[in-house]
Amino acid sequence: MKFIETLKNVWKITELKDRILLTLGLLLVYRFGAQVVLPGIDASQLGSLASKTDTGLLGLLNAFTGGAFAKASVFALGIMPYISASIVVQLMGIAIPYLQKLQKEGASGQKKITQITRWLTIGICLVQAPAYLTSLPALMGGTQAFTLGQGGVFYFSSIIILVTGCVFAMWLGEKITDKGIGNGISLLIMVGIIANMPLSFAQEFDSAVNQSQGGLIKILIELVIWFVIILASIMLVMAVRKIAVQYARRTASGGYEKNIMGSRQYIPLKLNASGVMPIIFAQAIMFLPVALAQRFPIIAGLQDMNGLWYNVVFALLIIIFSYFYTAITIPTNKMAEDLKRSGGFIPGIRPGKDTADKLDSILSKITFPGSLFLAMLSILPAIVVQFGVQQSWAMFYGGTSLIIMVGVAIDTLQQINSYLLNRHYDGLMKAGNSNRKSNT
Repeated sequence: MKFIETLKNVWKITELKDRILLTLGLLLVYRFGAQVVLPGIDASQLGSLASKTDTGLLGLLNAFTGGAFAKASVFALGIMPYISASIVVQLMGIAIPYLQKLQKEGASGQKKITQITRWLTIGICLVQAPAYLTSLPALMGGTQAFTLGQGGVFYFSSIIILVTGCVFAMWLGEKITDKGIGNGISLLIMVGIIANMPLSFAQEFDSAVNQSQGGLIKILIELVIWFVIILASIMLVMAVRKIAVQYARRTASGGYEKNIMGSRQYIPLKLNASGVMPIIFAQAIMFLPVALAQRFPIIAGLQDMNGLWYNVVFALLIIIFSYFYTAITIPTNKMAEDLKRSGGFIPGIRPGKDTADKLDSILSKITFPGSLFLAMLSILPAIVVQFGVQQSWAMFYGGTSLIIMVGVAIDTLQQINSYLLNRHYDGLMKAGNSNRKSNT
């Protein structure tokens, strides 16, 4: 089989093999840490905590941490504080001149931005860790699980451990990115999400088959729909609009001669240029109604993740943030300037400002259907729940979980693919030129 042959080729490339093994090893370390319970907490008493984090927003948070949140683990905060810090730094980069200056300095500036993000991560952890520990008694239905009591010693040691756990997870992610394969932070989240999948499916299977709530035919229909949604998510992640670009031929005098013989290339503009970030932004805001519902009863309807108003507001926020994040991450003015400097132009469009306006117009047009598609995928879990699907399994039908899984998987496969093609092997994603093998 071609797939088996490709896997053998992967194993032949020493550098690629070492990177894959290192990545798998570090991911195993992360998953092991997610099972280690905080000192002073009786692991046998965590049943109530697990049951209260099965559904709702806490269930979503637990999914991102790979179940560590429900196990009162040393990795209970997961990698989310680092992501929050990254988002804050990105947003601050719009308004703060110092950060804008660092962004323009290249590698040295990026190094300083990374350091700022790390320190901000620790600051966020120092806020989230006490909040998590304070909420544990209510979530666990009492204090009987705290074997060492809830004194200052317990809180101090647990805060230090939780902060250290988050920093260690951040280090693992960065190490995977540098020495392994794929984006480390994204892989940690994906592995955490996938870790919950077998149990969620087993519960859904037991409910449908053993408890006669639909039978085996229901499971088969659910799996078919799930695969269709995955294919749709892949299309969303991979879809691009190619803008034809003509490059003028350089003359002997150093000028440019615009003629039909010049090389023709494309500027790929992604349909979903903002990726999963709009969902993360919107999800962060949707946590607020839960906290404010007691003081403001008018927004109590926004507490239900499967409710109509929650999903309407959630979808609108995703569309808004899609435009916002696309605008700050894709600098059409800089793209137009770079194109002008390299002697490139869009046929029929003058270089400079007109090119920037054209790119901006096209980007706005393709962002709208992309954001609508993303919003629909995000509210799908709430829709499938109405058809009798359990909440834990419904989370894999859309939203952040599915987009992250698909996006990270494609990104990792593309990196492996580039290694294979560079060494004149057929790639995983698209067949390479077999004639190249004979030339090696």
